[in-house]
Amino acid sequence: MINSRTAAVDVGNDSIKAIFGEVEYELNIPNIVARDTEDRPVIGIEELDNKNPLDGIHIKVHSPALKDNNSIYRVGNLATKSSNATELDPGSSKSEEDQTLIMLFATLALDAVNENNSNAFPRVKNVIDANYTLGTGLPLREVKEGKDAGYRSKLVGSVHQVEFLVTPKYQGLKVNIKFNEVKIYPEGFAAYINLVMDNQLKIINKDLIDKRIIIQDIGGLSTDIAVIKNRNVDDDKAQGFNLGVSESLEAIREEIRSRHGIELDSRRDVVEIITRKNDRNHIMVKGSRTSVHDITDRILLELAKKQYRLLRNIWQKNSQTEICYFVGGGANVLKDYIKTLNNNLDGYNIDFFEDEKESIWMMANAYYKLINDFIRKSEKPKQAQEPVKN
Repeated sequence: MINSRTAAVDVGNDSIKAIFGEVEYELNIPNIVARDTEDRPVIGIEELDNKNPLDGIHIKVHSPALKDNNSIYRVGNLATKSSNATELDPGSSKSEEDQTLIMLFATLALDAVNENNSNAFPRVKNVIDANYTLGTGLPLREVKEGKDAGYRSKLVGSVHQVEFLVTPKYQGLKVNIKFNEVKIYPEGFAAYINLVMDNQLKIINKDLIDKRIIIQDIGGLSTDIAVIKNRNVDDDKAQGFNLGVSESLEAIREEIRSRHGIELDSRRDVVEIITRKNDRNHIMVKGSRTSVHDITDRILLELAKKQYRLLRNIWQKNSQTEICYFVGGGANVLKDYIKTLNNNLDGYNIDFFEDEKESIWMMANAYYKLINDFIRKSEKPKQAQEPVKN
């Protein structure tokens, strides 16, 4: 019997959200990588192990799934400090990018080496053999194009190795990752599951279960619009669009740089500026608190108008829709702008998740529910086949 650990991983454009085991461990890592050398300089190397590993992820990744194999990367917070840091580009396909795989493997490896999980996998000296049953997802557009099958085939049947280089606490450890099973779900469907069902897939929102619903999931690179009817996603009417918040965040970052001479490390810095509770839409310029409200309002309002046009077009084709839920990190960024537009224009019945964490973690939570349901259903036939002991 293979000892396989459950992993639900949402490879979001802004960050990776992952839930492991019996929800006893969660990870949230910025989706940023930077190519690096094997011996990155560290000030105070002897104090390395006193630092947080998540602030110093430095790895070498070997996988037959990668186009650029055996390369060395800074990942997450550490990568934001690099001049060559890369984030996923608008128009790219999540299923075809090396960066998606690098972030996925790094996240699983960080779970495997976590000291609280020392009994989860066999370990010989500095090598850990980790086996996962993975639930993850892709944008609706990519699933409709059949790219989920190719993505899954990259993961199953191979060994993917992550070697920790100059990383606090984990330096020198290697993790061999194998997949017992990989299930890939369309993101719009996953959002619906999370809305109406609990971790055992029991209905928790009876008011919604038989309603006609639109779910507009705004991500970094894409927007998925799922049309729910008779408790199922209408595959013909569900659509995916190459329209996310990344391009607008990049435009804000560039205008702040050109107008104020301030270099922000990543799009995540822009998100923090426009969503934080205190001093929202302000930056420090030469020690003075400076408003960038005019920049953020102009660019984000333009994007909100495009998102609202998508909603209007879908609703016109599905006139008996009762409510639209906006979900995802992008919806959190655009919430106030979309609400204002809706109040001034059509007045559709729309809703947002006021709990920021719930909205951002919605996909990871949904994958967790779905992969555990798959495991439960897979184990029932096995139990039925087992002979009864005297």
